[in-house]
Amino acid sequence: MSESKAMNLRFPDPEQRAAIAAAAREAGVSMQEYILSAAYDRATAVERRFLDAFRASMARSGAAFAAEPGAGDPTAEQRAAERAARHEMGRHARPGRGDAA
Repeated sequence: MSESKAMNLRFPDPEQRAAIAAAAREAGVSMQEYILSAAYDRATAVERRFLDAFRASMARSGAAFAAEPGAGDPTAEQRAAERAARHEMGRHARPGRGDAA
């Protein structure tokens, strides 16, 4: 059995085979090498698009988290302002004892 096995290059469309053969001749490579190279180029292009989209997604996620630093943990000033606002709202919500309802 031979070490180098040729790819079985059957094409149902003779025009497609002729076009690929012409492109391979123009590139100066065998049809097998031309087809494998084209398949590899296509696969790596898909991988590059995926990785680009993944990087863009990560950048958007990072920007979203960076836009609100410490949103889950308010500062002492924010807590004091919230307490003051609640106190003020509570005073307006409950009329005094001598006020008419």
